Amino acid sequence: MSHPDSEILRLGVNIDHVATIRNARGGLHPDPLNAALLAEKAGADGITAHLREDRRHISDRDIELLMRHLTLPLNLEMAATDEMLNIALNHKPASACIVPEKRQELTTEGGLDVLGAMNELTPYVQKLKQAGISVSLFIDPDENQIKAAHKIGADKVELHTGTYVEYSGDHRLKELERLRAGAHLCRTLDLEVHAGHGLNYDTVEAVAEILPFTEFNIGHFLIGEAIFVGLETTILKMRHLMQQARSHATGDD
Repeated sequence: MSHPDSEILRLGVNIDHVATIRNARGGLHPDPLNAALLAEKAGADGITAHLREDRRHISDRDIELLMRHLTLPLNLEMAATDEMLNIALNHKPASACIVPEKRQELTTEGGLDVLGAMNELTPYVQKLKQAGISVSLFIDPDENQIKAAHKIGADKVELHTGTYVEYSGDHRLKELERLRAGAHLCRTLDLEVHAGHGLNYDTVEAVAEILPFTEFNIGHFLIGEAIFVGLETTILKMRHLMQQARSHATGDD
């Protein structure tokens, strides 16, 4: 029997790497805003953009245009810095996802150490929430990190799926169990739980069958695949796989 929550699974499309391609040559093309509008047309539920401190892909102008023209909610990924806090408070996106950020990394590597940085993170969480911005923390599927996120007042967490994607065989199954246990703990704590990082056609279904997850944020794979078949096609296929897997989920997962 299907669980009553089984149909609730949103897709957020991360458009960062449209900006990566643009910035490789300079100029204004391809425009991340156009990608966001195409994603909206294809049925995405939200748009994610990571404004990094070094502005390696998404720019301040991109955030301004997205806030001005999007009808979908914008999820602003950001480091816990005063600069990023001020930008978020100025634009007031629907949500802000605080992520770890190191200048030398190619992409976000692992989740926040919320447990070890509770004193530093708490003021950022509080100020964002006071401004009416829903706050998410990007963390590994670790019991102590999840409990710490709940303790400092996060509205939701995004569990890091990158390790699950990178592994194979028994190692992947073990990581999938960590995601399942983490998602169920979030539901127990009344934390909304999302998933993201590295998910693709081959890996999304097993995670989509885990009922507590309400949203997946996927970017690099969708943008890369879109080079060959178009963004609308990739989004439609991803959504189909997500919903097909969710329809098979049961309350016993």
